[in-house]
Amino acid sequence: MAKPIISADSHVVEPPGTYVDRIDKKFLDRAPRMVHDEQRGDIFVIDGSPRNIPLSLISAAGKKPEELSAKGAVFEKLHRGGWEPQARLRDQDADGVSAEVIYPSVGMELCGNPDMDYKKACMDAYNLWLAEFCAEAPQRLIGQGQTAMRTPDDGIEDMRKIKEMGLRGVMLPGLPGVEDYDSPIYGEFWEASVQLEMPLSFHILTASEDLKLHSRGGKLNGFMNIIRSNQDVMGMLVFGGVFMRHPKLRIVCVEADAGWVPHFSYRMDHAYKRHRHWMKGDELEKLPSEYFHEHIYLTFQDDFTAFQLKDLLNVERLMWANDFPHSDSTWPNSQEVIRTHMANLSEGEKERVLHDNVAELYQLAV
Repeated sequence: MAKPIISADSHVVEPPGTYVDRIDKKFLDRAPRMVHDEQRGDIFVIDGSPRNIPLSLISAAGKKPEELSAKGAVFEKLHRGGWEPQARLRDQDADGVSAEVIYPSVGMELCGNPDMDYKKACMDAYNLWLAEFCAEAPQRLIGQGQTAMRTPDDGIEDMRKIKEMGLRGVMLPGLPGVEDYDSPIYGEFWEASVQLEMPLSFHILTASEDLKLHSRGGKLNGFMNIIRSNQDVMGMLVFGGVFMRHPKLRIVCVEADAGWVPHFSYRMDHAYKRHRHWMKGDELEKLPSEYFHEHIYLTFQDDFTAFQLKDLLNVERLMWANDFPHSDSTWPNSQEVIRTHMANLSEGEKERVLHDNVAELYQLAV
């Protein structure tokens, strides 16, 4: 392809000092920290969170399926590109990728922490570290800051600080601290995103109910649940009239795939046309599917179905990703995945999915 390929969703592996070296001192004794567990290897422990984070899975790109395990990680032996910028650029080159939109790993678990003040302190510390990481190559490392979203006003202030740091977007927790995202009290926050040109995103595994691995059918069936909370957020924003009230707002639905969207948006229209009167749904100026296809970007790394259904999607809102260095990553085989999955796309459609959409959204020069 003539244009450089950009991953719309990749991750860092937060090094041991990310939080303890930068967090507000009154939270220092509770700062997320790396510890060694005799059974599980190196893990991150977060105060108040039900799960510890096994580093072996958040830095498992390139491993064979039978090698994946939640145990045995040794930090020094993981992909150094998870925390060293120059090593990361070499990892990009090895995968044929020219730039990546960067999300957290430990920070995903922080999103569901119930202590809002603690969560803010942790995310402020992470943003400082991420800004240092991305500053090494700002055209290739496109950082997404985090906000605890304690209140709409806090969210606006966090967004301004994140932009001042040189980061290019804001990742929101699945649940805010006050009411919910479809409430009118968030109107100024959505408009601030538009005015500051800071795209907002919701990543999978950032709501407290995510990844119930002990659901019916065992862990593999639980794995199937992880896109559900993102679907709920997207549906809420559409049905709640958020996009109707804020026509320039764009939201990124990250790593939740896209092949489900044609049926989901069709069913949204059915629900609206058939049931909105007795269910007391908001009156919208357009059909729900129209808002979804116009306002929501979708990232995915391994979703063959999405390309078979491309004519039922908005190709201008699809953004491919490699998810490096997580266990679901296509690295270092992304080029083969792209060739196989996108065989039925035109050259213009490929450029849209692999470059243009993400470059336009984040105003990238690459």
